[in-house]
Amino acid sequence: MEFLNKGYLLLLLLLVPYVLWYLLFRKKTEPTMRMSDTYAYRFAPKSLRQRLTWLPAFLRMATFAFLILALARPQTHNHWGNKVTEGIDIMLAMDISTSMLAQDLKPNRMDAAKAVASEFIAGRPDDNIGLTIFAGEAFTQCPMTTDHQSLQNLLVNVRTDLAERGLIEDGTAIGMGLANAVSRLKDSKTKSRVVILLTDGSNNMGDISPLTAAQIAKSYGIRVYTIAVGSNKVAPYPMQVGGTIQYVNMKVDVDTETLSQIAATSDGQFYRATNTSELKQIYKDIDKLEKSRMQVKQYTKHYEAYQVFALIAFVCLLLEILLRITWLRRIP
Repeated sequence: MEFLNKGYLLLLLLLVPYVLWYLLFRKKTEPTMRMSDTYAYRFAPKSLRQRLTWLPAFLRMATFAFLILALARPQTHNHWGNKVTEGIDIMLAMDISTSMLAQDLKPNRMDAAKAVASEFIAGRPDDNIGLTIFAGEAFTQCPMTTDHQSLQNLLVNVRTDLAERGLIEDGTAIGMGLANAVSRLKDSKTKSRVVILLTDGSNNMGDISPLTAAQIAKSYGIRVYTIAVGSNKVAPYPMQVGGTIQYVNMKVDVDTETLSQIAATSDGQFYRATNTSELKQIYKDIDKLEKSRMQVKQYTKHYEAYQVFALIAFVCLLLEILLRITWLRRIP
């Protein structure tokens, strides 16, 4: 802990003359009463109240000291540190094409996938996890990190309207999405390196075919777990008609054969998720993977810590006033 306004700490020196006055001269200023003989009181036992007559003065000094510490603005240090943990390097590759708005999963495929992925991330605090998103193109939304709060914030902002806004080309480039995720994992040294590829369509865009990307993953020892999202028949899909949104039943077109080949090529596994509960179970299977020891560099940002000192000063002042006017009240 460090103090931003260190000059205020010099005010603590004012406690020195106060303590000296209290120890040396206080009794001379107290009211006295003359008595002919004090022999009867010489061996009388002292009550608890008599033994604690010093407490209000001590609380007054403590109030002053903690108030000065609060004014000096104590702060925690910015800190870089290394921590050794056991975990897995994982890249989530998520399809964000407009077909992910279909509502065979509730509330829709996109929101269901994000909710389950968020729960998965929260349950794996020691894993290095990143996020790739793809439609007709692919890019890294978040590189692998153990800062899962930042990852969760970026995951929340994933939407399917990037193509409508012209930020990404619409379509389904499975090969590009997988290749992007593999490029983030290829230099990892952990025993288990995994891509979790989630899509609801078939490859129709991109310069790299899905099976070529799977071969690249295999060459780096990366396993790919593929998840085909969507029911087996039709799904209600929102379409804009005359300024209103209408839901039209559209045929589900998932290339399960290619997704199975991707998983088999990379020694991964293929899953079909037709509802949210199945999707959750798929993510639970990843927990069985072997973990590796890895060193993580962490950054801790400083924050203001004056509140604790100010609170202690207030409590001390309140106790001093209450004791001085009630239980330890002196007359005159």
